[in-house]
Amino acid sequence: MRIFLLVLAATAAAPLSAQDMSAFKTGPVFAQFGPHAPVEGIGEVPGDTEFSIAFDVAKPADEGARNRGFESAARFINMHVAHGVPEDNIRIAVVVHGKAVNDLLAKPDNTSADMVQVMLGEGVRFIVCGQSAAAYGVTQDDLLPGVEMALSAMTAHALLQQRGYTVNPF
Repeated sequence: MRIFLLVLAATAAAPLSAQDMSAFKTGPVFAQFGPHAPVEGIGEVPGDTEFSIAFDVAKPADEGARNRGFESAARFINMHVAHGVPEDNIRIAVVVHGKAVNDLLAKPDNTSADMVQVMLGEGVRFIVCGQSAAAYGVTQDDLLPGVEMALSAMTAHALLQQRGYTVNPF
């Protein structure tokens, strides 16, 4: 029994498994970001699939990193195009509020700026919560070119839902 408890304690303290990110690749739409892995056995997503997805992002980027919420939107596009969905069948909006608004500022030290500009060029919409912007003293002129301002994040989500967008749950 004592050996069993020692083995159980050692197993509980060890991680379940180490992450193996070697299968994750970027592209085909965004070559610099949005890594995803192929999933064996599922085949392709039907080519006539259409997605209209709103990503809700309130968490700012970690120091020196890109905003993970923004990159999730890029990952969504990359993985679905890689699995057979035409890029034209994917509409993505990223609704940004809270401190994440700072990741859309046109300033030299914004580590997410290049990614956002590339995504804007591919038709991804970035919509800033006007209430968060007001709270942080951000104006439309402070934002990267192409970033939109809404009355609020709630307003943006309501309008997107009326246009057939669903909210990504994470």
